[in-house]
Amino acid sequence: MDFNAIGLFVNNMETMVKFYRDIVGLKTEWKNGDLAADFEAGTSSFVMVGRNDFEKIISKSLSYPNGLNGTMVMGFNVKNHKDVDIEYKRLMDLGVESVCPPKTNDWGQRACYLADPEGNLLEIGSFEE
Repeated sequence: MDFNAIGLFVNNMETMVKFYRDIVGLKTEWKNGDLAADFEAGTSSFVMVGRNDFEKIISKSLSYPNGLNGTMVMGFNVKNHKDVDIEYKRLMDLGVESVCPPKTNDWGQRACYLADPEGNLLEIGSFEE
């Protein structure tokens, strides 16, 4: 099998699409009312689907975490350590919730962690100084 996508199930498609499109900066052609949003995310595919819509498709109810979600993290690479700080400040200036400010870890990666409007974690990181 070939891995091809990450899917995120969301409560509010409009709010979440606006966050990843307008604040994070990913491109999508999603229009309000579309069942799913496909985002351009480099060599990976990032898809967003409404939780209620997905449950209708599979005819089954599922449970989801509340608040800050430690189940997964979506990682975004930037060019170098300085860019981690720049992106962190840019996102903070736009009102994104900080989980952990930028720091350089023992393994050489500088990273920060933020939360999207539904509590999913984002990592902005780089191994390049």
